[in-house]
Amino acid sequence: MARISLFFWGILIMGCWAAIVEAEYMKYKDPKQPIYARIKDLMKRMTLEEKIGQMSQIDRIVASEEVMKKYFLGSVLSGGGSVPAEKASAQTWIDMINGFQKGSLSTRLGIPMIYGIDALHGNNNVYKATIFPHNVGLGASRDPELVKRIGAATALEVRATGIRYTFAPCIAVCRDPRWGRCYESYSEDHRIVQAMTEIIPGLQGEIPANSQKGVPFVDGKFELISNYSPIWLLVMRDGLGRPVRKTLVLLKNGESADKPLLPLPKKAKKILVAGSHADNLGYQCGGWTTTWQGLSGNNHTIGTTILSAIKNTVDPTTEVVYRENPDPNFVKSGEFSYAIVLVGEPAYSETFGDSLNLTILEPGPATITNVCGSVKCAVVLITGRPVVIQPYLSTIDALVAAWLPGTEGQGVADVLFGDYGFTGKLSRTWFKTVDQLPMNVGDKYYDPLFPFGFGLTTKPTKAT
Repeated sequence: MARISLFFWGILIMGCWAAIVEAEYMKYKDPKQPIYARIKDLMKRMTLEEKIGQMSQIDRIVASEEVMKKYFLGSVLSGGGSVPAEKASAQTWIDMINGFQKGSLSTRLGIPMIYGIDALHGNNNVYKATIFPHNVGLGASRDPELVKRIGAATALEVRATGIRYTFAPCIAVCRDPRWGRCYESYSEDHRIVQAMTEIIPGLQGEIPANSQKGVPFVDGKFELISNYSPIWLLVMRDGLGRPVRKTLVLLKNGESADKPLLPLPKKAKKILVAGSHADNLGYQCGGWTTTWQGLSGNNHTIGTTILSAIKNTVDPTTEVVYRENPDPNFVKSGEFSYAIVLVGEPAYSETFGDSLNLTILEPGPATITNVCGSVKCAVVLITGRPVVIQPYLSTIDALVAAWLPGTEGQGVADVLFGDYGFTGKLSRTWFKTVDQLPMNVGDKYYDPLFPFGFGLTTKPTKAT
């Protein structure tokens, strides 16, 4: 009888042990198993509540470790300007995300959450991030390999904050500049937009040839960087000048090719810099910078304004005078060798940027008239799209479309003063009047101020 009892208990214990082992083994957590087998195993284990939670994404302002655990949430995002703290460090971002992840991993199935962010032109929500030119300018570069490198640089900075998911790129083909998201589009031509999708392998890494189609791919080559080191930032910003330079489009350069104004001489007795966008890093970067709509001013991120870049570039003996909106008498009496006027649009994004008139921000038109009517001038437009410029064109000696160049204004000065030549070509048709819109290359009635693909060139020179 004792032997039977012992045998019975042995069988029972072995059965329980086998059940425990079986319960502990979860196929969906086994990386050696095929991906679809893991998905199937996980799906059959999930309750309805868990499935609903996994399909839900919330903003970080309502997320917490407890919320993630209670509702089985699959994703958290930072909407435009949704940050853990003002001017938060990379480590602060990492600590916040790790807290949310701790809640997700403590659920019954331990499914990690995915954190997403709008890294549209660099990791633009994050303080001290490198802000690259917006897509409208990158389209003017016609350089897919450059855009790919920008994607890789953006991936590094996004990963540095503990994030592996960006809501980018925008591959819309904007056919009407009155749309507030037009600067997120590389071009009105789908072929340029298609070419610029090279940013995707830049962001996520090259997809192996044997990779399964339809399965999300994330390359593991980017190591997580715990903080933005000063040396790393310096290297990134040194490399930012090239993309800025390649986005600039020269639309006018003197009355004839024989008498160009650009490149400007670095050595002059006195020069005037004017306009609302000369010393405004917020306008220079545009929307989706620090906040959803972007900001005006110089204390929201770090970088080089175009005014500062001009001062850094000219000869030390050249006097640089800055007035945001000088009156004609001041300009006439100033004995300036030449003037640089920087005007454009305010920062905006999405529907807040929808515009029926596409005019330059006041007092921009008056600044152009006051300055260019009295001295030789180069006008630099800081805009996310073509704007109304025809009424002032006759008074302007040189006209440059700089789009939204980002934090490195030095790239603009590099080309204005001839350290590098102009090479950019319009990726959008520049209209004469808004009554012509929408108007795109290939249209039957095509009568632009500057046609798609237009862009004058200059050669680098040692300007004196």
